[in-house]
Amino acid sequence: MADERGGEDNNINDNMGNQLQLLPDNEEDGDMETEDRDSEDAEKPNIITFDPSLPTSHSYLGSDMEEFHGRTVLDDDSCQTIPVLPHTALILVPGQTLPLKLFRPQEVSMMRSIIQRDRTFAVLAQMYNSDTGELEAEFGTTAEIYAYWEEQEYGIETVKVKAIGRQRFKVHEIRTQADGIRQAKVQILPERILPDPLSAVQPTQPYFKPQNQTFKKTQCRWNTYRQRKFHSASLTSWPLWVYALYDSESLMNRVKKQLHEWDENLKDDSLPANAVDLSYRVAACLPIGDSLRIELLKIGSAIQRLRCELDIMDRCTSLRCKQCQDTEITTKNEIFSLSLYGPMAAYVNPHGYVHETLTVYKANNLNLVGRPSTLHSWFPGYAWTIAQCRTCGSHMGWKFTATKKDLCPTRFWGLTRSAMLPRIPKSENEGDSFLGADSFGYAATYSEE
Repeated sequence: MADERGGEDNNINDNMGNQLQLLPDNEEDGDMETEDRDSEDAEKPNIITFDPSLPTSHSYLGSDMEEFHGRTVLDDDSCQTIPVLPHTALILVPGQTLPLKLFRPQEVSMMRSIIQRDRTFAVLAQMYNSDTGELEAEFGTTAEIYAYWEEQEYGIETVKVKAIGRQRFKVHEIRTQADGIRQAKVQILPERILPDPLSAVQPTQPYFKPQNQTFKKTQCRWNTYRQRKFHSASLTSWPLWVYALYDSESLMNRVKKQLHEWDENLKDDSLPANAVDLSYRVAACLPIGDSLRIELLKIGSAIQRLRCELDIMDRCTSLRCKQCQDTEITTKNEIFSLSLYGPMAAYVNPHGYVHETLTVYKANNLNLVGRPSTLHSWFPGYAWTIAQCRTCGSHMGWKFTATKKDLCPTRFWGLTRSAMLPRIPKSENEGDSFLGADSFGYAATYSEE
C-alpha cells in the first residue's frame, strides 16, 4: 500500500520506493484527485460480516512463513545488550504486533543473526531533539520474532518478519559495530504490581465454632460483607471513591465502558483479562502522538497507565490533520474494530513502511487519489484508495471499499496514526487544545526515570 506520496511523485527513488503504480503507465489519470462524497451519507452497519482474524494474520506477507513457539523472558532490572532495529519510526508497545519487510543488506544480515540466537531485537522509542537536530531515545521495547521468511524479489534478498512487543527497557548506551549494526545496552524495566489499596486494613475472618444455627447466620453475614466492594473503606478516614481511583478491577471496568463507547461491536472476551495486558492493549489502540505514547510507555504501573488512558479517552473527542491542525478528519464515535487487535494495528506496505492504521466508519475533508486497488490489501476482500487532507494535501490514510457484495461494512477508512492529532473541544474559558505529553504531567511521577 502506498504512503503519503503515493499519488504525487512517479520518481520511486525520491520516495525510497514507497509507492505503488495504481494504473498502467499509458493511463493519463494515474494521479487523478477526486473529492470523497461517500462520507456524507455513510451509516454504521448493524452487523459486521468481515472476519476480524484476517488482519491479525497479516496474510499479505504470505502463508509460508516459518513459525516459532515459546518466548524469551529477560530478567527484570537486568542489563542486556540487544541489536537495534534501524529505519523504523514506531513506538512499539508490549503485546503489539510488528510486521516487517526488510530489504537492506544490513537489516537482512541482522535478522539472520537474531534468528540463530534468541529472536529478540530492540525497538527504540525515538523522538526528534530540536536542540541537537537528531533522533534520540531513552526508552524502548524488546520485540520477539514469532514468524520469519526469506525470499528473493527481483534479485533482492528480502526478509519478512512478524514480531511482538515483549518488555520495556531504559537505554543506557548505544554503540555502532564495524558492520553498521547498532547494539543497545539496556535495562529491562519491571512491571510494578500495586497491592489492593485497602489491603492494610482488611479485617481477618473471625473464628466461630460450627455448633449451631448462629454460626451459619454469622458466616453468611461475613461472606456478604466480604463480597461488598471496598468493604473496609469505612475503617479509614478516606471516602470510598478515593480507593476506587486506584483499584485495578474498577479501572478495568471503566476502561471497558469507554472502549464500548468508542466501539459498539467490541466484545469483552476479546480483551485481556488482567490490568497489565489491558493497559498495553489500550495504549497500542489510542490514536495519540509519539510524545504521549512514550509517556505511557515510561509508566511502570498498570494502574496509573489505565488512569492516564481513561483521561485521554474521556477528553479526546475528535481527530484533526496533524499538518494543518485545523481540519477535522473524524470523531471518536466513528472508531470501530475490524481486527482482533482492536481499532488500530500496525501493517507494513510492499516497500517496508510500517503504518499504524485506525479504522473508522466515516471520515471528512478528504480527497481520493488514484483508483481502488486490491494489491497487497491489509483487509482481504477490500480495495484501497489513497486519501489526502483536502486542506493541505497531507497523506491521511486510505479508503477501503468492499469487492464482495456480502462484506459489511461496504466501506470504511483506515487513517494512519502519524498523520493525526487528537483534539480537545472548546470550552467557554479557553480555546481548543491538542493532547500532548504536557497534558498529562502527573504521569511522570510514576515513570521509570
